[in-house]
Amino acid sequence: MLEMTRIFKVFYEGTPDEKIALNKVDLSMKQGDFVTVIGSNGAGKSTLMNVISGKLSPDMGTVMIDGTNMTNLAEHKRALKIGRVFQDPMAGTAPTMTIEENLALAYNRTKKRTLSLGVTKKRRDFYREKLEMLHLGLEDRLQAKVGLLSGGERQALSLLMATFTDPKVLLLDEHTAALDPSRAELITNLTKEIVDHLGLTTLMVTHNMQQALDLGNRLIMMDKGQIIFSATEEEKKKLTVEKLLAEFQKIKGGGGLSDRSLLS
Repeated sequence: MLEMTRIFKVFYEGTPDEKIALNKVDLSMKQGDFVTVIGSNGAGKSTLMNVISGKLSPDMGTVMIDGTNMTNLAEHKRALKIGRVFQDPMAGTAPTMTIEENLALAYNRTKKRTLSLGVTKKRRDFYREKLEMLHLGLEDRLQAKVGLLSGGERQALSLLMATFTDPKVLLLDEHTAALDPSRAELITNLTKEIVDHLGLTTLMVTHNMQQALDLGNRLIMMDKGQIIFSATEEEKKKLTVEKLLAEFQKIKGGGGLSDRSLLS
């Protein structure tokens, strides 16, 4: 479903600030794979997500989604195949519009453009049905402005909107990091429920190592623009945070990689 081959991306090339953000990265994901990504700040995680989404173009390499070469396709054109939830709960929704209007925008993303949001009774019933999956009572608040919702409620709505159009690939970019622990746990549980229910191919960046172990069927760790560790489903089941840190220390030769650097 997702195939990244020899992805190379450098920033400020030829200057004293030159930084290799991705260094010949290969990543392959089958339909339904849920891969969690960990690594310290500057490891290349966000750049990886931005190259997949089309926000950034790689200097070398190819990005294939569902058998289609997306490498040079604009971000808005890739949106037909990609859903994304950002760290900031404010980023994925329009705060001055109602819940219903936000859902209509998400629903119509892959439809022919018209001047109407097209909120019919049938569509409204559909929205309520989907909102019930969140267990937050939002199905009874369709006319509420999204800007009045809590951060957790907005992030739950963003997650639902990102999956509305059955994307080929779902990108979760530290989507629980800005929430308090109880809301983060809520969104984590919703993520597992929705991804499992829809069978979505998902890539999730997180600084929470336990979350990276609890979710998904595969795990990768990035450092200095490369994937330095990868765990299959069976290997991941045997991992603990302590074993993961020990593995990283071994790979880095005791070079100071710690839970503090990973979670900072």
